[in-house]
Amino acid sequence: MTPSRTTLRAAIGTVSAAVLAATVLTGAPASAAPAPARGAAAARPADADSPTLRFVDITGAGGITLKANVFTPAGADGNRRHPLIVLPTSWAMPQVEYLAQARKLAGAGYVVVGYNSRGFWQSGGQIETAGPQDVADASKVVDWALAHTPADPHKVGMAGVSYGAGISLLAAASDKRIKVVAALSGWADLIGSIYSGRTPHLQAAATLGGLGALTGRPSPELQRILKDFLSADMSKEKDMIAWGRKRSPATYVDRINANGAAILLGNAWGDSLFPPDQYAAFFEKLKGPKRLEFRPGDHATAEGLGLLGLPNDTWNDTKRWFDHYLQGADNGIDRESPVLLKSRSTGAYEGYKSWQDVPSAHRRIALGGTQRIRTGIDSGADGGLIFLSSMLDQFLRLPPMASIPLLPRSVAAVWQSAPYESGQRVRGTTRLHTTVTPTATSGTAIAYLYDVGPLGLGKLVTHAPFTFHGKAPGRPFGVDLDLFATAYDVPAGHRLAVVVSTGHPQNTPQTPAAPHLWFPAPPHAPC
Repeated sequence: MTPSRTTLRAAIGTVSAAVLAATVLTGAPASAAPAPARGAAAARPADADSPTLRFVDITGAGGITLKANVFTPAGADGNRRHPLIVLPTSWAMPQVEYLAQARKLAGAGYVVVGYNSRGFWQSGGQIETAGPQDVADASKVVDWALAHTPADPHKVGMAGVSYGAGISLLAAASDKRIKVVAALSGWADLIGSIYSGRTPHLQAAATLGGLGALTGRPSPELQRILKDFLSADMSKEKDMIAWGRKRSPATYVDRINANGAAILLGNAWGDSLFPPDQYAAFFEKLKGPKRLEFRPGDHATAEGLGLLGLPNDTWNDTKRWFDHYLQGADNGIDRESPVLLKSRSTGAYEGYKSWQDVPSAHRRIALGGTQRIRTGIDSGADGGLIFLSSMLDQFLRLPPMASIPLLPRSVAAVWQSAPYESGQRVRGTTRLHTTVTPTATSGTAIAYLYDVGPLGLGKLVTHAPFTFHGKAPGRPFGVDLDLFATAYDVPAGHRLAVVVSTGHPQNTPQTPAAPHLWFPAPPHAPC
């Protein structure tokens, strides 16, 4: 039998660390100050060289009201057209989310319209989770801007963080006027993000559901989907997948390519909601101008401080992207390597021609011997808490840790490499190949890769869950699992450890406490 193994993509080159940031608000909600009447002119700011800001109501799809704010470049008199950037808000964020960046963009000559996505805060309608009405709203906002501002109909862009990123990509598939998109901390594959490995990402879904209920009005469809998702109701799996595909830009990649928009994708290695792998796969399918940037951090933290108007690499590149593709600036971004990576361990940027061109070599860790673990019990190995753990990694380089020698072998299967004589650079996707023999028909397990120091303390490099259903007890089956992409440097003298267990606070387990899992399977098992 071919031995089970874990394959690492290890790259050679320089690496870097991102500007560290946490997502914060830039001001009070729009309700703190009454919005002027629709179409009413705002007073000129004291500084005549500053962009003009006004708050407006925009009629969205189906006649609902979208609360919005508009920045117009200083001195705009209607005789000259300016490029337009539309900014839909993130999930649960008020319409003032982008004020700092919008002001900077307007100062560079853009008309900028930020609006509260439907169903949240003071905007009308219900939360449709980037459904068709959200996409139609984006086009309605473009319509309004072209009718009520000096916006150029031939130079339209969209950008957003998280929910706003997803809406922007979906809008680029449906509205040919949208020529440029910057999608930060968003998703291309919604199901591949929150249901990877057929495993419900419990903390992510619960957080989104709770914030949606707190700051908006979830639609009956969203409430039903969340209920089925959080309960892991497998009878509704096909419906949930169909719902997610309808809201996934990857579903419409052919339309995006046909429309020819220039697409910038930015994400964090530790994004708890939308892991980076699904963005990388989407990036490879794009045919037009494109750029992919991965930095340390969690959901929206790579660009977070930029929302305060502070210096930020992600927003700097976003502006350069718009400057080139909307204003025609020769700033060189089109000649730079389209894939930009930052290591979680060091500080220099790495540029590559494509995701597949990240230089790699293979290192294998043999998963020898037979190990049996009990299921449904926390082993002490886990991926941490959403947001908090990856932010600690981003700011302090403190990823989740576990003492590998002390992990109870009754509930954690552990394999280790020999100490490496030289440093190892893990880049991209780590792949687990093994066989599993269950004693129940369904189950969930999580695979972890740790960087283990001389004293046995393991720092989490990456992980991923997998869930199986309908398997025959006692019959082995093969597992090929891609762990979440990352960029991490393993020091000389350290080992790499593969750990498989079944307890993880971020996921909904599918395994009762009594059964066992065997790794690997007998010699006749598939491999």
